Amino acid sequence: MSNIRAVSKIAGVSVATVSRTLSTPDVVSEETRKKVLAAVKETGYKPNLMARNFRSRKSYSILVLVPDLSNPFFAMVISGIQQAAKARGYSVVLGNTMGDAEVERELAHQLHTNQADGIIQLSSRFPLAPEDCSEGITPAVINCCECVDDDSMPTVTLDNVGASKAMTEHLLGLGHRRIAVISGPKASPLTAARLEGYRSALEGKGLTYDTRLVTEGDYSLASGAAAAGKLLNAGKRPSAIVCFNDEMAIGAMHAIRCAGLSVPADISVTGFDDLSFAAFIDPPLTTISQPTETFGTEAVALLLDILEGRASGTRHLTLPYQLVVRASTAAPRD
Repeated sequence: MSNIRAVSKIAGVSVATVSRTLSTPDVVSEETRKKVLAAVKETGYKPNLMARNFRSRKSYSILVLVPDLSNPFFAMVISGIQQAAKARGYSVVLGNTMGDAEVERELAHQLHTNQADGIIQLSSRFPLAPEDCSEGITPAVINCCECVDDDSMPTVTLDNVGASKAMTEHLLGLGHRRIAVISGPKASPLTAARLEGYRSALEGKGLTYDTRLVTEGDYSLASGAAAAGKLLNAGKRPSAIVCFNDEMAIGAMHAIRCAGLSVPADISVTGFDDLSFAAFIDPPLTTISQPTETFGTEAVALLLDILEGRASGTRHLTLPYQLVVRASTAAPRD
C-alpha cells in the first residue's frame, strides 16, 4: 500500500506540499499540481478523504439542485459544474427536485448537516427557509442559469432581455408583424425577462404587445405542441412563433406540420438554448445559443470564491448570448 511519503519522493516535493495539492489544489502552482497528481497515479495512493474532511470540518461536496434531470440543457450545465469541481478537489451531488420547492428545502438542509459545503441552484427560488439562515450569515448558495428577484443572491445568468429582444428583432427584420410567444411558466422571473425583451422589440417598431399572442408552456415537447395548437386555433394565426426553449420549438413545429402547414413557409419558429439537436432537425432551428458549460464552470468558481473567502459582496455575472440563424425562419408570405 503506497503512502503520502512515496508520492512526495516521486514528485520531488514535501509531504506538506502533497497534502496541500490534494486538499486545496488552487493554492499550488500548475506545475506542482501536475507532478503531484502524476505521482499519485503512479503510486496508486488513495488519500484518506474522511480524515481530511473531519479535520477541516468540510465535506468538499457541492450540492446541485436540478429542476429536471431529463432536460438536456441542464445536463450540459452539470457537465461544466462537474469538470470545474473536480479540478478544484470537490465532488458533486445532484438533487433532482422536479421543480418542487419543498424538495429543494429538504435537499438544501444538507448544508446544515455538513453533507455539502455549498449549493448551486438551477431554478429561480432561494432553496433555504428563513429559519435555516442565521442572522448576519449568508449561506453559500449560487443561482445559475435562472433569473432571480433577490439581488442579494449571487447569480450566473444570461442577458435574457437582450437575447429575446434580438430574436424578436430578427423576425421583425424579416417582415413579421404578428409574432406569437410560447413562454415558460408565467411565475418565473426568467419568463418575465424574456417577455420584456420581446415587448421592447415590438414597441421599438411601434407595435402593441398583445397578451392573446402569448401562451404558457413548461419547457417540454408536449407543452410546445399544445401551445402551438392553441395559437393556430385562436383566430388569425401568427406568422412566427418565438419559443422560450428548443424543446418547445420542436413540439410547436410538430403541431404546425400536423395542421397541414409548413415551417418556415407558413410559420417561422425560433427556439432558445441551441441544444445539440437544434442544427439537425428539419428544418434546422433558428435559436439563441447559451454558453451552457460556462454557466457551470463560472458557478463553481463563484461558489468556491465565497467558500474560500475571496468574494466580497454579492456578485452577478451575466454571460453573452449568440443569435444563431438557421432555416426555420424566413420572410412571411404576405
